[in-house]
This record gives sequence, structure tokens and C-alpha cells, in this order.
Amino acid sequence: MKEKKFMSRPSRSKLTMFGTAMVMASAITLNGYSAIASDSPKEKDAEKKQNKTTEKKKEESKTNVVYIVLDDSGFSDLGSYGSEIKTPNIDWLAENGLRYNNAHVTPLCSPTRAALLTGRNTHEVGVGTVTNFELGPDFPQKRGAIKPEAGTIAEVLGENDYNTYAAGKWHLAPTEETSPAGPYDNWPIQKGFDQYYGFLEDSSDQYRPDLTIDNTQIPSPTDENYHFSEAIVENANRYITNQASVFPDKSFFLYLTFGAQHSPHQVPEEYIDQYKGVYDKGWDQIRQERFERQKELGIIPEDAVLAPRNNGVKAWDELNEQEKKNYIRLQETYAGFLTHTDEQVGKLLDNIRRTDQLDNTMIVLISDNGGSGGGQANGSVNHSINYNALGETIEEVDALHEEFGSMKAGTEFPAGWGQVSNTPFSQYKNSTFAGGMNTPLIVYNPKLISDPGSIRSQYVYVSDITPTVYDITGITLPKEIDGVKQMAISGQSFKESLTNPKAAGKKTQYFEVSGHRAIYHDGWKAMTSHKKGDSFDKDQWFLYNVKKDFTEQNNLADQYPEKLKELQKLWWKEAEKYEALPLTDTFLEGFLSVPEGSIRADKHLVYYRGMDRLTDSAVPPLVNRSYEINIPIKRADASEDGVLLAHGGLDSGYTFYIQNNKLVYEYRIGERTKASIVSNTDVPVGESIISLKYDKTGKHQAVGTLYINDTKVGETKIENTLPLKLSFEGIDVGKDTKYPVSPAYADKGEFEFKGELGKVEYILGDDAELTVPRAN
Repeated sequence: MKEKKFMSRPSRSKLTMFGTAMVMASAITLNGYSAIASDSPKEKDAEKKQNKTTEKKKEESKTNVVYIVLDDSGFSDLGSYGSEIKTPNIDWLAENGLRYNNAHVTPLCSPTRAALLTGRNTHEVGVGTVTNFELGPDFPQKRGAIKPEAGTIAEVLGENDYNTYAAGKWHLAPTEETSPAGPYDNWPIQKGFDQYYGFLEDSSDQYRPDLTIDNTQIPSPTDENYHFSEAIVENANRYITNQASVFPDKSFFLYLTFGAQHSPHQVPEEYIDQYKGVYDKGWDQIRQERFERQKELGIIPEDAVLAPRNNGVKAWDELNEQEKKNYIRLQETYAGFLTHTDEQVGKLLDNIRRTDQLDNTMIVLISDNGGSGGGQANGSVNHSINYNALGETIEEVDALHEEFGSMKAGTEFPAGWGQVSNTPFSQYKNSTFAGGMNTPLIVYNPKLISDPGSIRSQYVYVSDITPTVYDITGITLPKEIDGVKQMAISGQSFKESLTNPKAAGKKTQYFEVSGHRAIYHDGWKAMTSHKKGDSFDKDQWFLYNVKKDFTEQNNLADQYPEKLKELQKLWWKEAEKYEALPLTDTFLEGFLSVPEGSIRADKHLVYYRGMDRLTDSAVPPLVNRSYEINIPIKRADASEDGVLLAHGGLDSGYTFYIQNNKLVYEYRIGERTKASIVSNTDVPVGESIISLKYDKTGKHQAVGTLYINDTKVGETKIENTLPLKLSFEGIDVGKDTKYPVSPAYADKGEFEFKGELGKVEYILGDDAELTVPRAN
């Protein structure tokens, strides 16, 4: 990356003062500027006047840019979009800026973020799906990283003398590259940011996240008062204040990306308690009230029709009391989480205002996709089970009812509340129905907006935001960045709509996600809802006139077959143009994809004590395969106990530890699956080799056999193992940081092994059931 200039050029006024102090009639040149000294009072007065004019013009031309990205927050979640949830600070942005009601994103986080930062379509920059799934060379549009030819706004603004800061969720690097040793090519610093504080993967615990500062991973915080949303704003404010104090004339770009409202929904109890009783009336009535409020606000058309309940969502009145009790508390948690997020947005606004920069700052707030239905019918309290799409029983959820919002529960609300988030639309994220793609967009720019508080209905796609910034700031995309020729911008500026309510919107935009397809063109939308495993040729197509049918309730495919054919043909044309082909419906099973040449493709891996916690996405692919683990140790005496190896945390994982002079192996999935071996002999003093042979015996079943120095010391059956992703916490060697896998040592902190432990060796079997994505 090209090195950025730390110091801006000195202002003309400072140079003139310096030249005058020299009391000489010669020109003094400094950093390319000339200052002419003069003893004439008239000349001095004229020069002062000119300096003031120059500084005023510089201040007027200065435009800071802030992107605020919410995660999994639906169209109706904000107060200014019809919600009962308290979001006064975000609503202030809406009241003093513009709300767009026809703004769209790709209904998954990584593709949306790639389009936002590059101003281009998701597939053409290589991020057609989440970056957890690197689908190999047959799918160049789904390689998990932004192409170097698609420079980010941070790179472009950095070339134009901006300081660039990122704080929050990244999720734009192949997640196997998020290890503490990189590779770093796709981390924020390498993508144009000067400073970064946040987490690199798709989601993280809010109390003890996997943290990265710039290019360095740091231990998870242990402060009981820590919260990720608060920390990212504290760091963003520090970046801004430093710059305002030292280089006030220099512009900045801030990319602030909350982990909220993505699961796990975690927030202090006082925020949850603010909503006691609010949701007792249930999701059907709350949804109806939001719908009516949206019409009162004018955020949806008067003739809009509320979509019916999604398939699989029961009527609230059909639920039993235990279901209602849990579902109410889960939604109270979600609402408190969002109010807490809004409070942090307020802290950011206060700081920008305090440093006298608010009038020169353009702020864009958007959600990366619609509300989630991932909590399924009952909601979730176990992040690992949830991500493996296994569903949780009402009894499993109820067992942690008192822990909702805390670090002991990785909560997500049930799909019924996800549908409320997406009022008035149907479906959820990862769908090409409006519920997955039509999200809030608020633009604040006091220099340009003359009718603050207004609503705009122009069709906007997320890739249009960055070209709009370039248009407003007068920045031209460089032909090359770091010697790499740049591809054209495919997004379209909507600057005109900031001042002209009747400005034209985007005419055409294609979509593809997980095999679902859609095309918008001139007020019409054609789309499929792909059934996984079916041939794409068999997909049912829907057709909507969205100018007249805002919520996509009147399918006109049979009535206008020629219009449908026209749009289908246009979809294929756009898909080919922007490299969305070939198609695949690979999604969650993408966790099992291990491309050749990746750091996880080796079958023999060795990790040494002293390694930082290895992020879960970079660990050996152990799901659905046999393997062997060997750990050489040395104990000086029988008191040397502790954890030898831990992979995982409260939700799921496995661990080896010595306690009471016995060797213990445990495999856990919350309270659902528990398997353990306690050695039938003491662990010897001196040198020994601890080994586990994990033999797959069937679909998600195995036998674990524990050895000390090749002598069998115990065996256990392990059933109902996780099918896709083993854990959200990675590997610790010689200790168990963050959350403990086993309750047996939960009160012992990291329970670091007191003896000698040099390394851990993994030997992987050949019976893995890895995914090979299919193309059509």
C-alpha cells in the first residue's frame, strides 16, 4: 500500500507569519509554498484578509465522511422508520437529513460491505457470498476477498489526503486468513485504513470479542464493564479527536460497523428492562402497529399492503405461555441492544459536534441486510447450534431465560420477531424478497440538504453510496492504486436526489445470493425463491410492479409473461456482465469448503505453546472426519495441572486438561451433547505423550479414545456432533482463554498448564466429508 502522508501541508497563513517574522523582502520557500515578507501595513492587512478568505474556503470545501453500518437490522427497526424501539440519536440524523425508503442491499453482510466500500457490484469484486466460504477457482466471484482492482473508498480517499479509520466488524477477508499470523492482504490496514479496531469475522461475542488492532490480534478483554459497541465508538472518537486536535484542516473518513444487531444479542440488563411489558401484546400486533406508524410517517405509501405472516411463523394467540414468556424476553433483549447501539451513535455525534466538525461531515447510515430468521421458531441461546441451523427446543431456550443478554447466552430472537423487523415486507436476510434487501438508509449532509427530515423514494443500491461521496467531494477514481489498474465504478451517484426530490433513481440492478436471483428495472422486479438442491432451470419466477405494489404482494408473472421474459433476459445479461456466473446454491455447507493450497488443507499441523489464540476459521477442519491429536508434556511433580489444549467455549468445543492428577478430555455442545473421558490412571511425572484418536463411526458420530504414552486410558462415544462449524472460539495451547470449554475449571481463569508443553500436533484422516460446490 502506498504510504500515506502523516503531515498535511502547513496552511498559507502560518507560512506568511513565518516569512514576516524574518523581516526581509525575499521569498521564503517551505514545502513548496512561498511567503513574501513585507513591512507595508496595507500589504499586511490585505494578506490577512486573503488568509481569512482562503481558510474559510478550505473549511467550506472540507467534507468528512462517516459510514455507520448496522448488522441484521430490518426496515422497521428504527424509530424514524416506524418502530417503538427508542433510537433518538439515529432519529436525529433522520430529522436533520434524508430517509430513503427504496434503498437496497445484497441480503448478506459481506457482499453488501464489499459493494459499499468499493462502489461496485458484489460479484465483480469477488465477494458474491460471505467470506466464510471460499468456494475455489470454479467460482471466481465467490473467493472471499475484494479484488485489488476494486480499490476501496479508504484507499481512494487516502490518495486524496484523507485520514481513514475503521472500527467494528470487518468480514471482508477469507476467514481462514484471520489467524494471528495472517496473511494480512485483506485486512483493513491493507485495504486503505490508517487505523483499525474491531473483529475480523462475521460475528463475535459483545463482551469478550476476538479483537484486532491494526494488524495485531490482542487478547479478549476481561473487564466486566466492557462492551464491543461502546469500545468501537470510544476508539472512533479517539481517532477523530486526535486528528481534530493536531490537523484540524485535514478531512477524515470513518467506517463504523457495529456487531449489533447480529446475534448474539448481548446487552446490559438495564437496557433490556426498559422494554418490560412493551412486547406482551405479541408480534402480530406490534407488526400491525409499526405498519400503521410507517404510513403516518410517510415512510411507506398509503396504499401499501402488509405482507402476511411468513410460513413457519405461528399466530401469537396460538402460542403457549412458556413460548410467549421466552419470545417476549428475547425481543426485549433485541430492543435493548438497539437502544444501546443508538446511545453509542449519540456519543459519536456528540464528539463530532464537540470538535466543531458536524457541519462539515457527511454521515450515511445503513443496515447490511434485513432482519434475521436464523433463530427459527423458538429463538436461540447457543451461537454454535444456531449457526449449524439445528434449531433449539423451547426447553433449551427457557433454561437460560434469566441469562438473555448476558455473556452466558448467545441469544437470537425467533423468526416471528425477525419478520417484525422487516415490516411491512415478507421474508428475511438471505432472501431476494424485500424483507432481505430493502433496509433503512439515512443520509446527513447539512451543506447540501435543504429540506431536512424529508423522505426520498429514488431506487438506490448500496454500491451507489461511494460514487455519491466521490461526486460530492469532487474526487476522481484513480486509474491505478499501488500499480494495480482499477476497474470502472458500476455504482451510480444519487447526489442529485439530496437536493432534488424528483431526481431520477437507479434504473437497473441485478441480485444473486445463495442461488436466489432478482432483477430490478424501471419500476418492475422479477425474482426467484430458489429451492436448495433443485436445478436452477426449475426455479419459479415472480414478477412485481413495485411502483404500484410496494410490498411485493401481487405476483403478475402469469398476467405479463412478456414482461417477465424481458426481465429474465436482462438478469442473464447483467449477471454475465458483472460476473455472477456460474450459479451455486452453496450456503452454510460452505463452512466445509477447504480450497487447495489454503492453510487448512494440510493434514499435518503443529501449533506451539505461546501462539495467540488461533481463530476458529483458521483451525484444522475437524468436522465430520477422523483425526489424531498428540501433545508431548513434561511434569516436574504431581501438582502441575492445567489445560493442555482447548478449542471452543461455553457454546461448544473440546478440551484436554489435567486435574487431580487425572487426564480429562471433554467434548461439549452446550447442555445438548456431553462426552468425557477421565483417565483410569494418574498422569505420570516426567515426560509423556497425551494422545486422542477421534474415529468417525457414522454421520455426526464418533468414538474418542484417550492414550498416555500409547497406553489406552479411556474411551467414550460422541454423538450428535455439529455438522458444519465446531465453534466460534479457536484453539488455545496450554491454557483456555476467553470462555472455558469445561465448567470443571470455570473458576480457575485460564487454568494455564504449569508443566512444560512444547507443541500440539494434529494428524487429519482421509474420511472428511468436505463440500464441493456444484455449478449450473
